[in-house]
Amino acid sequence: MSIENQTDGVPAAERTQDAWAVMERFYRAEAAYVAAGGLGKADYDEVAAYLDPEVVLHQAPGLPFTGTGTWRGRDGMERFLAAFSETWTSMEFLEQEHWGDRDTVVVRNRVRFRARATGREVDTQIMQLIRVRNGRMLECRPFYWDPAAVAAATSHP
Repeated sequence: MSIENQTDGVPAAERTQDAWAVMERFYRAEAAYVAAGGLGKADYDEVAAYLDPEVVLHQAPGLPFTGTGTWRGRDGMERFLAAFSETWTSMEFLEQEHWGDRDTVVVRNRVRFRARATGREVDTQIMQLIRVRNGRMLECRPFYWDPAAVAAATSHP
């Protein structure tokens, strides 16, 4: 595909796909970024290609990687993923179900995380409400099934 048919690195054909197709590619890029060690060790451009410039992530407060809870723009997402990558050495998607349409998708992820500080694993579920615009994630609201287990895996007793 020629560069004229692309916007910010995302081909026109990908911009018109449904929300789930966008998220599949985002999840792969996100997992690779975390596995590579995050900020300064991984290529953020692959993740950013699937983020709308006005992306907003609304994380639940109280988890070790959520900070203020709201992360805005591609720079904000990069800061979030830096904190996330400092917390986890890996994330493995074990099961995924999704419902939605072209612009909105709800995803149930069963994920296994390995904590960087403790080496402990946690197998948990996360529901995400995601909106997509022009082939990129615009908004994400994750809901953790067991936030206490997620926090416990990352802290020393």
